[in-house]
Amino acid sequence: MEQTPQKVELVIITGMSGAGKTIAIQSLEDLGYFCVDNLPPALLPKFIELMKDNKENKRLAVVMDLRGREFFDSLYDNLNEFTSDEAISEHIVFLDADKETLVQRYKESRRSHPLAPEGLPLDGINQERAILDELKGRSQTIIDTSELSARQLREQIIEQFKEKKQHVFSVELVSFGYKHGVPIDADLLFDVRFLPNPHYVESMRELTGQNQEVSSYVLKWKDTRKFLRKLMDLLTFILPHYEREGKSQLVIGIGCTGGQHRSVALAEKIAAEISQEYSAHVYHRDIKKGHKVQS
Repeated sequence: MEQTPQKVELVIITGMSGAGKTIAIQSLEDLGYFCVDNLPPALLPKFIELMKDNKENKRLAVVMDLRGREFFDSLYDNLNEFTSDEAISEHIVFLDADKETLVQRYKESRRSHPLAPEGLPLDGINQERAILDELKGRSQTIIDTSELSARQLREQIIEQFKEKKQHVFSVELVSFGYKHGVPIDADLLFDVRFLPNPHYVESMRELTGQNQEVSSYVLKWKDTRKFLRKLMDLLTFILPHYEREGKSQLVIGIGCTGGQHRSVALAEKIAAEISQEYSAHVYHRDIKKGHKVQS
């Protein structure tokens, strides 16, 4: 029995300038969409054809900014074609805000409005709203961002477009050795050099924390178990707050002296615990530095 071809999921982000399109497209990028900002409508059909041939990712999000009446006439022509194409699932998100909010945002950013580069922002806002009125009526989702923070807008976009069981917030565990320097992209750092070191056990010196013998050695000590309990209590408390704040990724560095034994074993253990609630990944930065690694 032949399978029905997967549709291209097209999300078009448009609306008033200053209403939050950049935040919206970044949120969709975090969801795994292939994203293009400021795409001319004339190029949209080409991108659609490329996405049809892409077997791994058929989720496309584009930002369509105002560039003039002819710009949107071209977009309307494309939308009419997409409506009759069974291989495309199209969704337009229109971001709006009241004029007072938009004027204030332009003042804060010190930018001029694209339709009134030499005039007042309000003049450009009024022109833009008149041009976009028809597109707003055609949109499936309209979000008024006047009273929304960036985090709240991100939450709305993610909640609407995330796939079932999709983990948007992820935790990256990075093991490392302090003698090789700390990871510059780590949000949190934990030093485990106070724990017993397998390096000084002859049979484990050339092994790593991924080896069961080394892992058991590191995890068997009372201080290790106590440290893990306290650390997991901390992470259980703070991870939901990072997620609610809108952070898409948290990088946690676990460091020992060389990055081969203790930090590796603990990063693996912590990742296994976290993965019960979150998407967790482990990267052992220094596991092969300075030692011959054996299985």
